[in-house]
Amino acid sequence: MRSTTQPAVLSGRRLPNIWDIAALCCVVGVLVGMAMAARGTLVPIDALQVAPIDLSPRRLPEYALRTTLRMFAAMACSLLFTFTYAPLAAKSRRAGLIMIPVLDILQSVPILGFLSFTIAFFMSLFPGRVLGLELAAIFAIFTSQAWNMAFSFYQSLTMVPTDLDEATRLFRLTSWQRFWRLEVPFAMPGLVWNTMISMSGGWFFVVASEAITLGDNTWQLPGIGSYVAAALAERNIGAVFWAIFAMLLVILAYDQVLFRPLVAWSARFRFEMVPGATAEDPWLLAMLRRTSVLREAGEAVQRFFGVFTGLRLGRPAGYAIRRVRHARAGDAVFALAVGVAVVLLLRKVAGFVALELSWTDVGAAVGLGAITMVRVVVMIVLATLVWVPIGVWLGLRPAWARRVQPLVQFLAAFPANLLFPPFVLAIVTFHLDVDVFLSPLMVLGTQWYILFNVIAGAAAFPGDLREAAENFHVRGIHWWRRVILPGVLPHLVTGAIAASGGSWNAAIVAEVASWGDTHLVAHGLGAYIAQATDAGDFHRIVLGVVVMSLYVVVFNRLLWRPLYAYASRRANLG
Repeated sequence: MRSTTQPAVLSGRRLPNIWDIAALCCVVGVLVGMAMAARGTLVPIDALQVAPIDLSPRRLPEYALRTTLRMFAAMACSLLFTFTYAPLAAKSRRAGLIMIPVLDILQSVPILGFLSFTIAFFMSLFPGRVLGLELAAIFAIFTSQAWNMAFSFYQSLTMVPTDLDEATRLFRLTSWQRFWRLEVPFAMPGLVWNTMISMSGGWFFVVASEAITLGDNTWQLPGIGSYVAAALAERNIGAVFWAIFAMLLVILAYDQVLFRPLVAWSARFRFEMVPGATAEDPWLLAMLRRTSVLREAGEAVQRFFGVFTGLRLGRPAGYAIRRVRHARAGDAVFALAVGVAVVLLLRKVAGFVALELSWTDVGAAVGLGAITMVRVVVMIVLATLVWVPIGVWLGLRPAWARRVQPLVQFLAAFPANLLFPPFVLAIVTFHLDVDVFLSPLMVLGTQWYILFNVIAGAAAFPGDLREAAENFHVRGIHWWRRVILPGVLPHLVTGAIAASGGSWNAAIVAEVASWGDTHLVAHGLGAYIAQATDAGDFHRIVLGVVVMSLYVVVFNRLLWRPLYAYASRRANLG
């Protein structure tokens, strides 16, 4: 009798089973939903004025589908950016000297203050069509995802264990083969977790990007973000709760369908000598493994990918090493060229700002930047003290990590501006200090970068090192200092850099909070830029953004980069 667990085979071919039919129905349903949502992108832009946002809950499934497609389109663009930008920055020392500071700036620059420029550009590509607004919204969501994912991938590429690196050199793998056979698998666990938190962080930008204003015109793209904006404008608390409920369902759906299987799949790439803690496969992954035809198709794709990644493109790594020994003169010329370019750019900016502002205005902006910097540092330290122990505990227990994964994604996705009303009411009612009690709003959406990265670092911690610590009875504070903190420190620094940059970015809305006719403004550079944006004062906007960028670059160079280099040396397993 044939075992029921084996796929049915006829004439050398596998036959479909009940699991193939179930999976096919899911795929067809997704494709039909995508087609229905895509129809709205080709209509004339005037159709948005004819059909305004309806706060009826029955419209939320359609809005949720449109928002989800935008977020996945932005995630696809972010992955493409990650797999091109990060390897170039990691493998080229000269490119990294520019690209990593640029990444620091992009993480911190308040993109929301420049949406009008990107909106005008994308609308010019498709004049009179909703597609231009859709691309602008996708770009805004992309800016909330790409920088963190790229830096996570960059961090993993710089931490490949030396023994694995030596193995690729002994086998004479080319740069192309080394990238796909070693570097991408090694980076995959951390990249999956950072993709999850970046996806969740994009919900904050959804609210701002789906309600678009350009000049005297305002458009609201159908989606949960515009639904929330309309509900807040009308003070419809019931609609706000319906939007939160719909957001929770969407997060649960893509967690079950996408991220939970990805986390289980990426666990196979953990670098360890002995098996670590594992959890059961999620239901979707188990279902796919029971299919017959789909499994065969997946194996065919895997074989093609193996051939594709095995192409001998490029040269073995040894050639690059011999060239680097004679590159000091070229490095000096390159550094001089970059310095001249930066000086010329700053001179251009200074000339534009000097048309309307004086040195007094510059001093005021620098002083406000120092206040915001203190807020960022204090909030990041507090978030680190809270989430590092929790993240380590969850990362070392995969079963528990998967249980709380949807909850953490929902908390990370929860739009911080929905919490502005209770903060404003509490500050006004109890006469609290605005400069102090508006500060937590800066990290409400960014603190999760720390938690997710610590979970990823603890999950990737080698099981053989844990066993060695247990055999030597290393416990308590010594275990934290000598074992786990050095192991998760690179991931913690990565999360702290992303959280710090995101907090600077969020300052533009966190230092200015309002509910109805009550407006609270804290002292800081974020409020300075927000007020200049509302007033249309481009000179102060440029000054504020430049000062913020300089603060971020200097702070990262003096603290985060040395700490990151130290963490990489301590955690190198080669």
